[in-house]
Amino acid sequence: VQLQASGGGLVQAGGSLRLSCVASGGTFSGYATAWFRQAPGKEREFVVGRRWNTGSTRYADSVKGRFTISRDNARNTVYLQMNSLKPDDTAIYSCAAAPGVIFSSLHLPSSYYYWGQGTQVTVSS
Repeated sequence: VQLQASGGGLVQAGGSLRLSCVASGGTFSGYATAWFRQAPGKEREFVVGRRWNTGSTRYADSVKGRFTISRDNARNTVYLQMNSLKPDDTAIYSCAAAPGVIFSSLHLPSSYYYWGQGTQVTVSS
């Protein structure tokens, strides 16, 4: 499975963006998917993860109520809707996927072995 992330850009604080993660060579069926981000000089940070077979979702506290993960099966695409963006949300966002991820491990990068290349999100103040 190959993942391609897109949709990043420059937006003012308070604005919205929707990121897309398209899977090729396979589908998201039976997989858990997640979004991570990495800001300059910082470690990779978990944003959101979802087990699609159960619907269980885990969000980082910093994005709860502002970000939403969703999926379009027909397009084999997972989305990250980001609202009320803040300058602290500025980072490179990457999508990830893997089968068999348990809920308690959704936030761990080591749980995933398919990764997209990342898309830059910049939020200006």
